[in-house]
Amino acid sequence: MDTLECIQTRRSIRKFTSEPVARKDLEELISIARWSPSYKNSQPWEAIILSGEKKKGLSKMLVGLLENGEENSPDLAPPVSWPEAEASRIDYLLAKRKELTGMDLMAPEIIFKTKKANFNFYYAPHAIYLFQDASLSEWSLFDIGLFAQSLMLAAHAKGMATVPQAFATDYAREVKEFLGIPASKRLILGISVGYPDMDSPVNAYRTERAEPEEFCSWLE
Repeated sequence: MDTLECIQTRRSIRKFTSEPVARKDLEELISIARWSPSYKNSQPWEAIILSGEKKKGLSKMLVGLLENGEENSPDLAPPVSWPEAEASRIDYLLAKRKELTGMDLMAPEIIFKTKKANFNFYYAPHAIYLFQDASLSEWSLFDIGLFAQSLMLAAHAKGMATVPQAFATDYAREVKEFLGIPASKRLILGISVGYPDMDSPVNAYRTERAEPEEFCSWLE
């Protein structure tokens, strides 16, 4: 798979097979992603890869917090509003998924179900958490985003699948305590990793993208 094909065909996967990924292959993803660019080569990213009982234990804790109605505390506050163009794309996505699934993704019971699926990492065999020092600037958030993209593209190129998960950071304090991550770190993203189950209907729909002329202009 060449680079252009990899970028254009990557998608977020929400149903995985039970087949685990070999440790050497997971190590290779991290080794590849470390070549991502960063501000003045600061490389402001750290990662933890979870498998087996540790991953199951974290999922059990997170689902328990959710079911008990515990207030969440993500290190990155979720957006509360969107500009018109971005909001329209989100509305289209929600409407499309409702059409395909028959579910209103903004209904409280569906949000609860979605969070529960996130906390179980969609039953993928592995999960990755990305974090960084909380004293770092906003530039470093951009840099760790580049690292995340590199990691997910590398996984796709190797026949694996991923999905980036903001919900997985909802209980940031508890996650950091469970994983032994210092409180001085900022939890950025969870990523499920495994092999895709492409027979599942949940993986049949791929989100659309705006045409270049909608967001790009030329000056000569």
